[in-house]
Amino acid sequence: MSKLTVNGAKNAKPGKHFDGKGLFLDVRPTGSRYWRLKYRHAGKERLMALGVFPEVTLAEARARCIAARAILREGRDPMAERRASKAASFGAVAAEWYAAHHKGMAEITRAKAEWQIRLAAPLHGQPMAEITAPDILAVLRKIEAGGTHETAHRVKARIGQIFRYAVATGRAERDPTGDLRGALAPVISTPRAAVTDPAAVADLLRALDSYSGEPTTATALRLAPLLFARPGNLRAMEWAELDFEAAEWRIPAGKMKMREGHVVPLATQAAALLQSLRGLTGSGRYVFPSLRTRTRPMSENTINAALRRLGFEKATMTGHGFRATASTRLNELGWPPDVIERQLAHAERNKVRAVYNRAQYMPERRKMMQAWADYLDALRSGANVVPIKRNASGTGR
Repeated sequence: MSKLTVNGAKNAKPGKHFDGKGLFLDVRPTGSRYWRLKYRHAGKERLMALGVFPEVTLAEARARCIAARAILREGRDPMAERRASKAASFGAVAAEWYAAHHKGMAEITRAKAEWQIRLAAPLHGQPMAEITAPDILAVLRKIEAGGTHETAHRVKARIGQIFRYAVATGRAERDPTGDLRGALAPVISTPRAAVTDPAAVADLLRALDSYSGEPTTATALRLAPLLFARPGNLRAMEWAELDFEAAEWRIPAGKMKMREGHVVPLATQAAALLQSLRGLTGSGRYVFPSLRTRTRPMSENTINAALRRLGFEKATMTGHGFRATASTRLNELGWPPDVIERQLAHAERNKVRAVYNRAQYMPERRKMMQAWADYLDALRSGANVVPIKRNASGTGR
Protein backbone atom coordinates (compact mmCIF):
# COMPACT_ATOMS: atom_id res chain seq x y z
CA MET A 1 0.00 0.00 0.00
CA SER A 2 1.51 3.30 -1.11
CA LYS A 3 1.79 6.13 1.39
CA LEU A 4 -0.05 9.42 1.11
CA THR A 5 1.52 12.46 -0.50
CA VAL A 6 0.76 16.10 0.21
CA ASN A 7 -1.01 16.50 -3.15
CA GLY A 8 -2.82 13.20 -2.58
CA ALA A 9 -4.11 14.50 0.76
CA LYS A 10 -5.25 17.74 -0.86
CA ASN A 11 -7.11 16.02 -3.71
CA ALA A 12 -8.39 12.90 -1.94
CA LYS A 13 -12.04 12.04 -2.47
CA PRO A 14 -14.45 11.23 0.38
CA GLY A 15 -13.40 8.09 2.21
CA LYS A 16 -10.50 6.71 4.27
CA HIS A 17 -7.00 7.08 2.84
CA PHE A 18 -4.37 5.11 4.77
CA ASP A 19 -0.75 6.16 5.17
CA GLY A 20 0.51 3.19 7.19
CA LYS A 21 0.94 2.21 10.88
CA GLY A 22 -2.78 2.90 11.42
CA LEU A 23 -2.62 6.53 10.27
CA PHE A 24 -5.26 7.58 7.75
CA LEU A 25 -6.96 10.67 6.35
CA ASP A 26 -10.74 10.65 6.81
CA VAL A 27 -12.27 12.80 4.04
CA ARG A 28 -15.90 13.75 4.61
CA PRO A 29 -18.48 14.50 1.87
CA THR A 30 -18.33 18.15 2.98
CA GLY A 31 -14.64 18.26 2.03
CA SER A 32 -13.35 18.35 5.62
CA ARG A 33 -10.21 16.26 6.17
CA TYR A 34 -9.37 14.67 9.53
CA TRP A 35 -6.27 12.74 10.58
CA ARG A 36 -7.07 9.56 12.49
CA LEU A 37 -4.99 6.82 14.11
CA LYS A 38 -6.42 3.32 14.42
CA TYR A 39 -4.79 1.10 17.01
CA ARG A 40 -5.51 -1.63 19.55
CA HIS A 41 -4.99 -1.42 23.31
CA ALA A 42 -6.00 -3.96 25.94
CA GLY A 43 -7.71 -6.00 23.25
CA LYS A 44 -9.91 -3.15 22.06
CA GLU A 45 -9.74 -1.18 18.84
CA ARG A 46 -9.40 2.57 19.38
CA LEU A 47 -9.66 5.57 17.05
CA MET A 48 -7.63 8.64 17.94
CA ALA A 49 -8.03 12.11 16.37
CA LEU A 50 -4.71 13.68 15.35
CA GLY A 51 -5.90 16.98 13.89
CA VAL A 52 -7.40 18.57 10.81
CA PHE A 53 -5.65 18.80 7.43
CA PRO A 54 -4.12 21.15 6.24
CA GLU A 55 -3.69 22.87 9.66
CA VAL A 56 -1.93 19.68 10.72
CA THR A 57 0.39 18.78 7.85
CA LEU A 58 1.15 15.27 6.60
CA ALA A 59 4.55 15.40 8.31
CA GLU A 60 3.02 16.55 11.61
CA ALA A 61 0.38 13.80 11.45
CA ARG A 62 3.11 11.18 10.93
CA ALA A 63 5.09 12.59 13.87
CA ARG A 64 2.01 12.39 16.10
CA CYS A 65 1.42 8.85 14.93
CA ILE A 66 5.00 7.87 15.84
CA ALA A 67 4.66 9.49 19.29
CA ALA A 68 1.40 7.62 19.96
CA ARG A 69 2.96 4.33 18.84
CA ALA A 70 5.86 4.90 21.23
CA ILE A 71 3.38 5.22 24.11
CA LEU A 72 1.67 2.01 22.95
CA ARG A 73 4.96 0.10 22.98
CA GLU A 74 5.27 0.95 26.68
CA GLY A 75 1.87 -0.61 27.30
CA ARG A 76 0.01 2.67 27.80
CA ASP A 77 -3.01 4.09 26.00
CA PRO A 78 -2.15 7.33 24.09
CA MET A 79 -5.77 8.53 24.09
CA ALA A 80 -6.09 8.10 27.85
CA GLU A 81 -2.83 9.96 28.38
CA ARG A 82 -3.97 12.81 26.18
CA ARG A 83 -7.22 13.10 28.14
CA ALA A 84 -5.23 13.17 31.36
CA SER A 85 -2.98 15.86 29.91
CA LYS A 86 -5.98 18.00 28.96
CA ALA A 87 -7.48 17.52 32.41
CA ALA A 88 -4.21 18.85 33.82
CA SER A 89 -4.20 21.97 31.63
CA PHE A 90 -4.14 25.30 33.41
CA GLY A 91 -7.65 26.15 32.19
CA ALA A 92 -9.11 22.87 33.43
CA VAL A 93 -7.38 23.09 36.82
CA ALA A 94 -8.40 26.75 37.16
CA ALA A 95 -12.04 25.79 36.51
CA GLU A 96 -11.77 23.00 39.08
CA TRP A 97 -10.16 25.34 41.63
CA TYR A 98 -12.93 27.90 41.09
CA ALA A 99 -15.66 25.26 41.46
CA ALA A 100 -14.12 24.16 44.75
CA HIS A 101 -13.72 27.64 46.22
CA HIS A 102 -16.26 30.08 44.76
CA LYS A 103 -19.12 29.23 47.14
CA GLY A 104 -17.17 30.64 50.06
CA MET A 105 -16.43 33.91 48.27
CA ALA A 106 -18.33 37.17 48.43
CA GLU A 107 -20.09 38.09 45.19
CA ILE A 108 -17.56 40.78 44.29
CA THR A 109 -14.65 38.42 45.06
CA ARG A 110 -16.13 35.76 42.78
CA ALA A 111 -16.40 38.27 39.96
CA LYS A 112 -12.78 39.34 40.46
CA ALA A 113 -11.57 35.73 40.53
CA GLU A 114 -13.37 34.98 37.25
CA TRP A 115 -11.90 38.12 35.68
CA GLN A 116 -8.37 37.33 36.85
CA ILE A 117 -8.61 33.79 35.48
CA ARG A 118 -9.77 35.21 32.13
CA LEU A 119 -6.73 37.52 32.08
CA ALA A 120 -4.55 34.39 32.31
CA ALA A 121 -6.21 32.98 29.16
CA PRO A 122 -2.91 32.45 27.24
CA LEU A 123 -2.05 29.75 29.79
CA HIS A 124 -5.38 27.92 29.66
CA GLY A 125 -4.47 25.35 27.01
CA GLN A 126 -1.04 24.53 28.41
CA PRO A 127 -0.42 21.49 30.64
CA MET A 128 0.34 22.58 34.20
CA ALA A 129 3.56 20.56 34.24
CA GLU A 130 4.90 22.42 31.20
CA ILE A 131 4.18 26.00 32.28
CA THR A 132 7.33 27.86 33.27
CA ALA A 133 7.96 31.12 35.11
CA PRO A 134 8.76 32.90 31.78
CA ASP A 135 5.39 31.71 30.37
CA ILE A 136 3.58 33.31 33.31
CA LEU A 137 5.73 36.45 33.12
CA ALA A 138 4.79 36.91 29.46
CA VAL A 139 1.11 36.99 30.45
CA LEU A 140 1.75 39.41 33.30
CA ARG A 141 3.88 41.71 31.11
CA LYS A 142 0.93 42.20 28.76
CA ILE A 143 -1.20 43.25 31.73
CA GLU A 144 1.54 45.60 32.93
CA ALA A 145 1.77 47.12 29.46
CA GLY A 146 -1.75 48.43 29.98
CA GLY A 147 -0.53 50.37 32.99
CA THR A 148 -2.36 48.21 35.53
CA HIS A 149 0.54 47.12 37.74
CA GLU A 150 -1.65 46.18 40.70
CA THR A 151 -3.77 43.95 38.46
CA ALA A 152 -0.64 42.16 37.26
CA HIS A 153 0.33 41.40 40.86
CA ARG A 154 -3.17 40.18 41.69
CA VAL A 155 -3.29 37.90 38.62
CA LYS A 156 0.12 36.51 39.61
CA ALA A 157 -1.25 35.73 43.07
CA ARG A 158 -4.33 34.03 41.57
CA ILE A 159 -2.16 31.92 39.24
CA GLY A 160 -0.12 30.94 42.28
CA GLN A 161 -3.27 29.81 44.11
CA ILE A 162 -4.24 27.62 41.16
CA PHE A 163 -0.75 26.11 40.96
CA ARG A 164 -0.73 25.31 44.67
CA TYR A 165 -4.09 23.59 44.20
CA ALA A 166 -2.58 21.63 41.29
CA VAL A 167 0.36 20.59 43.49
CA ALA A 168 -2.00 19.45 46.23
CA THR A 169 -4.05 17.39 43.76
CA GLY A 170 -1.06 15.84 41.98
CA ARG A 171 -1.21 17.79 38.70
CA ALA A 172 1.94 19.89 39.19
CA GLU A 173 5.25 19.51 40.98
CA ARG A 174 5.66 23.10 42.16
CA ASP A 175 4.35 26.67 41.93
CA PRO A 176 6.55 28.59 39.44
CA THR A 177 5.16 32.00 40.45
CA GLY A 178 7.62 31.99 43.33
CA ASP A 179 10.41 32.41 40.77
CA LEU A 180 8.89 35.75 39.70
CA ARG A 181 9.65 37.57 42.91
CA GLY A 182 10.92 41.02 41.94
CA ALA A 183 10.14 40.52 38.23
CA LEU A 184 7.10 42.82 38.19
CA ALA A 185 7.11 46.57 38.64
CA PRO A 186 6.25 47.34 42.29
CA VAL A 187 2.82 48.70 43.15
CA ILE A 188 3.03 52.20 44.60
CA SER A 189 0.37 52.44 47.28
CA THR A 190 -1.65 55.64 47.38
CA PRO A 191 -4.37 56.44 49.93
CA ARG A 192 -7.91 56.30 48.62
CA ALA A 193 -9.10 59.73 47.61
CA ALA A 194 -11.56 61.20 50.09
CA VAL A 195 -12.91 64.58 51.15
CA THR A 196 -12.54 64.98 54.94
CA ASP A 197 -12.40 68.71 55.72
CA PRO A 198 -15.84 69.77 57.07
CA ALA A 199 -16.19 72.69 54.66
CA ALA A 200 -15.20 70.46 51.74
CA VAL A 201 -17.62 67.77 52.90
CA ALA A 202 -20.40 70.39 52.93
CA ASP A 203 -19.53 71.37 49.34
CA LEU A 204 -19.51 67.69 48.35
CA LEU A 205 -22.96 67.11 49.84
CA ARG A 206 -24.42 70.10 48.04
CA ALA A 207 -22.85 68.91 44.80
CA LEU A 208 -24.37 65.44 45.26
CA ASP A 209 -27.79 67.03 45.77
CA SER A 210 -27.38 68.90 42.47
CA TYR A 211 -26.79 65.76 40.39
CA SER A 212 -29.31 65.75 37.53
CA GLY A 213 -28.66 62.35 35.96
CA GLU A 214 -30.57 59.08 36.38
CA PRO A 215 -32.77 59.09 39.52
CA THR A 216 -31.28 55.80 40.76
CA THR A 217 -27.75 57.16 40.39
CA ALA A 218 -28.74 60.40 42.10
CA THR A 219 -30.19 58.49 45.05
CA ALA A 220 -27.15 56.21 45.28
CA LEU A 221 -24.92 59.30 45.39
CA ARG A 222 -26.91 60.81 48.24
CA LEU A 223 -27.01 57.51 50.15
CA ALA A 224 -23.27 56.85 49.82
CA PRO A 225 -22.18 59.33 52.53
CA LEU A 226 -25.10 58.36 54.80
CA LEU A 227 -24.39 54.62 54.75
CA PHE A 228 -20.62 54.61 53.98
CA ALA A 229 -20.85 50.95 52.92
CA ARG A 230 -18.42 49.37 50.49
CA PRO A 231 -19.31 50.50 46.94
CA GLY A 232 -19.86 46.89 45.82
CA ASN A 233 -22.40 46.35 48.60
CA LEU A 234 -24.20 49.62 47.91
CA ARG A 235 -24.68 49.03 44.20
CA ALA A 236 -25.80 45.41 44.80
CA MET A 237 -28.34 46.35 47.50
CA GLU A 238 -31.54 44.30 47.19
CA TRP A 239 -35.03 45.21 48.32
CA ALA A 240 -35.22 41.90 50.22
CA GLU A 241 -32.27 43.04 52.37
CA LEU A 242 -34.14 46.09 53.65
CA ASP A 243 -36.28 45.98 56.78
CA PHE A 244 -37.97 49.37 57.04
CA GLU A 245 -39.84 48.44 60.20
CA ALA A 246 -36.58 47.70 62.00
CA ALA A 247 -34.81 50.48 60.06
CA GLU A 248 -32.03 48.13 58.96
CA TRP A 249 -30.18 47.08 55.83
CA ARG A 250 -29.07 43.48 56.40
CA ILE A 251 -26.27 42.43 54.06
CA PRO A 252 -25.87 38.64 53.87
CA ALA A 253 -22.50 37.05 54.63
CA GLY A 254 -22.04 35.93 51.02
CA LYS A 255 -21.79 39.55 49.90
CA MET A 256 -19.38 40.66 52.58
CA LYS A 257 -15.61 40.82 52.27
CA MET A 258 -15.14 39.14 55.66
CA ARG A 259 -17.90 36.52 55.07
CA GLU A 260 -19.95 37.78 57.99
CA GLY A 261 -23.45 39.18 57.75
CA HIS A 262 -23.52 42.92 58.36
CA VAL A 263 -26.25 45.26 59.56
CA VAL A 264 -26.42 48.92 58.57
CA PRO A 265 -28.86 50.87 60.78
CA LEU A 266 -30.92 53.23 58.63
CA ALA A 267 -31.19 56.81 59.79
CA THR A 268 -34.53 58.42 59.00
CA GLN A 269 -32.90 60.35 56.13
CA ALA A 270 -31.53 57.14 54.58
CA ALA A 271 -34.83 55.31 54.94
CA ALA A 272 -36.66 58.21 53.27
CA LEU A 273 -34.30 58.17 50.29
CA LEU A 274 -34.77 54.43 49.85
CA GLN A 275 -38.55 54.72 50.14
CA SER A 276 -38.48 57.33 47.39
CA LEU A 277 -37.15 54.67 44.99
CA ARG A 278 -39.85 52.09 45.70
CA GLY A 279 -42.10 53.28 42.88
CA LEU A 280 -39.21 53.24 40.43
CA THR A 281 -37.33 50.00 41.17
CA GLY A 282 -39.34 48.32 43.94
CA SER A 283 -40.83 45.70 41.62
CA GLY A 284 -37.39 44.27 40.83
CA ARG A 285 -34.64 42.58 42.79
CA TYR A 286 -32.12 45.40 42.98
CA VAL A 287 -32.59 48.81 44.55
CA PHE A 288 -30.11 50.19 42.01
CA PRO A 289 -30.50 48.06 38.88
CA SER A 290 -28.33 48.41 35.81
CA LEU A 291 -29.58 50.87 33.23
CA ARG A 292 -29.32 48.08 30.64
CA THR A 293 -31.09 45.26 32.48
CA ARG A 294 -32.97 45.00 35.77
CA THR A 295 -31.54 41.52 36.33
CA ARG A 296 -28.14 42.96 37.23
CA PRO A 297 -27.09 45.68 39.67
CA MET A 298 -25.66 49.07 38.80
CA SER A 299 -22.22 49.06 37.20
CA GLU A 300 -19.26 49.44 39.57
CA ASN A 301 -18.18 52.52 37.58
CA THR A 302 -21.47 54.41 37.86
CA ILE A 303 -20.78 56.23 41.14
CA ASN A 304 -17.25 57.22 40.16
CA ALA A 305 -18.42 58.38 36.74
CA ALA A 306 -21.11 60.52 38.41
CA LEU A 307 -18.50 62.05 40.72
CA ARG A 308 -16.33 62.91 37.70
CA ARG A 309 -19.39 64.49 36.05
CA LEU A 310 -19.84 66.65 39.15
CA GLY A 311 -16.25 67.83 38.84
CA PHE A 312 -14.54 65.64 41.46
CA GLU A 313 -11.35 64.23 40.01
CA LYS A 314 -10.15 60.71 40.83
CA ALA A 315 -7.44 62.15 43.08
CA THR A 316 -10.07 64.09 45.08
CA MET A 317 -12.99 61.72 45.68
CA THR A 318 -14.05 58.17 44.80
CA GLY A 319 -16.98 55.96 45.69
CA HIS A 320 -14.85 54.20 48.30
CA GLY A 321 -13.79 57.57 49.69
CA PHE A 322 -17.12 58.02 51.49
CA ARG A 323 -15.91 55.40 53.97
CA ALA A 324 -12.75 57.38 54.72
CA THR A 325 -14.80 60.56 55.01
CA ALA A 326 -17.10 58.98 57.58
CA SER A 327 -14.27 57.32 59.50
CA THR A 328 -12.26 60.54 59.74
CA ARG A 329 -15.14 62.79 60.70
CA LEU A 330 -16.76 60.34 63.15
CA ASN A 331 -13.48 59.91 64.99
CA GLU A 332 -13.09 63.67 65.13
CA LEU A 333 -16.66 63.98 66.39
CA GLY A 334 -15.78 61.77 69.34
CA TRP A 335 -17.44 58.44 68.55
CA PRO A 336 -15.65 55.36 69.95
CA PRO A 337 -13.23 53.82 67.43
CA ASP A 338 -14.56 50.30 68.08
CA VAL A 339 -18.08 51.41 67.17
CA ILE A 340 -16.86 53.11 64.00
CA GLU A 341 -14.74 50.12 62.96
CA ARG A 342 -17.61 47.72 63.51
CA GLN A 343 -19.93 49.87 61.40
CA LEU A 344 -17.29 49.94 58.68
CA ALA A 345 -17.36 46.10 58.83
CA HIS A 346 -13.63 45.92 59.45
CA ALA A 347 -12.51 42.53 60.77
CA GLU A 348 -11.97 42.01 64.46
CA ARG A 349 -8.96 39.70 64.83
CA ASN A 350 -10.02 38.40 68.22
CA LYS A 351 -13.03 36.17 67.42
CA VAL A 352 -14.38 36.13 70.97
CA ARG A 353 -14.21 39.90 71.12
CA ALA A 354 -15.79 40.11 67.64
CA VAL A 355 -18.91 38.27 68.84
CA TYR A 356 -19.07 40.49 71.92
CA ASN A 357 -18.61 43.64 69.86
CA ARG A 358 -21.42 42.77 67.46
CA ALA A 359 -23.88 42.49 70.34
CA GLN A 360 -22.42 45.29 72.44
CA TYR A 361 -22.21 47.98 69.79
CA MET A 362 -25.53 47.79 67.95
CA PRO A 363 -27.32 50.36 70.16
CA GLU A 364 -24.35 52.72 69.82
CA ARG A 365 -24.21 52.13 66.08
CA ARG A 366 -27.89 53.07 65.75
CA LYS A 367 -27.30 56.29 67.66
CA MET A 368 -24.16 57.02 65.65
CA MET A 369 -25.79 56.52 62.24
CA GLN A 370 -28.66 58.87 63.09
CA ALA A 371 -26.28 61.43 64.60
CA TRP A 372 -24.10 61.15 61.48
CA ALA A 373 -27.07 61.79 59.18
CA ASP A 374 -28.06 64.81 61.29
CA TYR A 375 -24.46 66.07 61.20
CA LEU A 376 -24.40 65.84 57.38
CA ASP A 377 -27.66 67.78 57.21
CA ALA A 378 -26.13 70.47 59.40
CA LEU A 379 -23.01 70.67 57.23
CA ARG A 380 -25.12 70.84 54.08
CA SER A 381 -27.09 73.77 55.49
CA GLY A 382 -23.90 75.63 56.38
CA ALA A 383 -23.99 75.19 60.16
CA ASN A 384 -20.70 75.37 62.05
CA VAL A 385 -20.51 72.00 63.81
CA VAL A 386 -17.94 71.81 66.62
CA PRO A 387 -16.38 68.37 67.31
CA ILE A 388 -17.41 66.83 70.61
CA LYS A 389 -14.87 65.36 73.00
CA ARG A 390 -14.73 61.84 74.37
CA ASN A 391 -15.27 61.35 78.04
CA ALA A 392 -13.11 59.09 80.19
CA SER A 393 -15.05 55.97 79.16
CA GLY A 394 -14.31 56.61 75.49
CA THR A 395 -17.89 57.39 74.47
CA GLY A 396 -18.75 60.68 72.86
CA ARG A 397 -21.29 62.81 74.70
